[in-house]
Amino acid sequence: MPAHVPSVVFIGGGPRTAGVLERIAANRATLFPGALDIHVVEPYEPGSGRIWRYDQHPGLMLNSAAADVTMFTDTSVACCGPAVDGPGLAEWAAGVLDGSITDVPDFPRALRGQLQSLTGATFPTRQLQSQYLEWFFRRAVAKLGGSVTVHRTTAIAVEPAGVPAAAVSDNQAYDAGKHLVQLANGGTLAADVVITALGHTDSRPDAASAAWAGFAARHGGFHAAPSYTTDVDYSALAPGQDVIVAGMGLAFVDLLVLLMEGRGGRFEETPDGGLRYRASGREPRLWAGSRRGVPYHSKISASLRGEAPGELRFFTAEAVGALLERHTELDFQAHLWPLIAKEAGYGYYRELFTGSPDRVRTGWAEFSARFAGLDWYSAGREELVAAAVPDPAQRLDLEALDRPFAGESFGGLANIQAAVTRYIEQDLELRDSPDHPGTMALFMALLKVYMDLGRLVPAERLNARSQQTVHGWWHGFFSFVDSGPPPRRLREMLALHRAGLLRFLGPGLDITSDESTGEFVAGSAQAGFSVRATAFIEARLPATSVARSLNPLLASLHSSGLGSEQQLLTADGIHSTGKLLVSNRHQLVDGQGRAHGRLFGVGPGTSGWGAGAFARPRTNAAPFRENDALARTVLGVAAELVSTRSASTHSASTHSTGQDAPAETAAVVKA
Repeated sequence: MPAHVPSVVFIGGGPRTAGVLERIAANRATLFPGALDIHVVEPYEPGSGRIWRYDQHPGLMLNSAAADVTMFTDTSVACCGPAVDGPGLAEWAAGVLDGSITDVPDFPRALRGQLQSLTGATFPTRQLQSQYLEWFFRRAVAKLGGSVTVHRTTAIAVEPAGVPAAAVSDNQAYDAGKHLVQLANGGTLAADVVITALGHTDSRPDAASAAWAGFAARHGGFHAAPSYTTDVDYSALAPGQDVIVAGMGLAFVDLLVLLMEGRGGRFEETPDGGLRYRASGREPRLWAGSRRGVPYHSKISASLRGEAPGELRFFTAEAVGALLERHTELDFQAHLWPLIAKEAGYGYYRELFTGSPDRVRTGWAEFSARFAGLDWYSAGREELVAAAVPDPAQRLDLEALDRPFAGESFGGLANIQAAVTRYIEQDLELRDSPDHPGTMALFMALLKVYMDLGRLVPAERLNARSQQTVHGWWHGFFSFVDSGPPPRRLREMLALHRAGLLRFLGPGLDITSDESTGEFVAGSAQAGFSVRATAFIEARLPATSVARSLNPLLASLHSSGLGSEQQLLTADGIHSTGKLLVSNRHQLVDGQGRAHGRLFGVGPGTSGWGAGAFARPRTNAAPFRENDALARTVLGVAAELVSTRSASTHSASTHSTGQDAPAETAAVVKA
């Protein structure tokens, strides 16, 4: 490539990078139509990356239906760049089958069978999703006209180029902004712009996990620290062995697949519509608990029957703007959550009143007019709901939703088994039955708020406690309610429970270790019993930690000071979120608090708002907005670089022919 062609290096080639590449292609015509030299560093298959790679257990599934998955920035996305419509996962599968979509591999028979049976309501396998993501990546690369080179290796360091001026050729001015990306295969890439898009990465265990690992090693037991579930070796777990599991989210769901069907068991449909598990005899017995003591809510198959949802009514730009005018800093719980709760309640009750009018005593127009003027946490709102909704079970209680067993005591093993089983059965009834569409309305309201939070609320205007709340409690609550597994997974949990292979430990799970016996001890004060076992699995992804990262690139950024870990000054002192600190333009912030003009970071491991890499169509998805903004920033940097270098080259040429040149330029060339 000519020296003046801007070079852009993406570290990580998963779906987030694919999305930014597509946005670069879409925006080039208006911002920078010139040549680009783009490199993608990804050890796995580009497009799917590590998390969504094909090489996973074929039973692992998405927690989204095919109709709810797209990679395309459609017309709903509020961004400066042009919308580009394209097929979501379901339409893509149909296009592959009818031949209208090409550039796909010759799929194995099992995968082609999945394509043929896929509908919008199907929860596809991750293997099938990997093929959609890889197709999208290839499409984005094709739109860029062959300017993308993929390096199937790992980036291990980024450092300033540090090229001495004497080493610069006569026709090229020294550019102090260039960086070198060191690769594990020994190669080096010179980059004008570097974008880290690493997705979920591994970290060294925190103090508690390290202590448990040491305990297990001393006593010959088994401990699995937080990790991406499918990358953990569970072969040491013996058939019938008792295993304590902390966590009942999506990592737990994957664990069940690997330790049950992955060891030869199978589920069978029963005549009454239930599931029966046929054990292989090689499965361990799992004892699972968590803070809530229940699994994530299942995804919803119910359809809305009432008035179609509109735009947000209470959590709006105007409402947030008014808060920003009145308060120097915003507090999530005091200022934002009441608006979010009211928005969720409005969506829920709109569906209840307009879709199931037989369940309420007044009309929607009357109820909504009074509801709009009341605070969510007010006696007036509670009185309004109590008068209009006669069945308490139909009234929305967000606190009970968040902590379903709060304040309850169960008094022993049998009672907590019955309680969790009943909870799962009720969850399936509410979410997998057409008779409860209000759950879908609540889901959609929370999703809209989640997607809009980063757009409406400047992160720098939140106090430190609220930064913790947003990335902690709020993200956890949203995931618990809106980002759970397919309904079938909860049916499978019930079948495994009936088969004696899954037992529930209850809420408020507490783990200790007994040096005298070499056993882990799991108990719940509310459940009223404890369990001992020599095996313990922490079923969750590792907490993000730049300082403890096992990713060599993140470790390099931290040690060199080019990157830093986000730290918040709270009432309890300095709190580190563990995330890679980025500015509101996704620029890396160095150890001295300075934002880099040409080093960027995006994805779940950064302090930015956006979450996810793909999204539901027509939802103004936050990651798509971020992708477009970052792409436009990169193209702006490229245009500025070409302009500056062209001017420098012209000045150097003028000087060499004896024409007058500015003193500053002459000094640079001479040095």
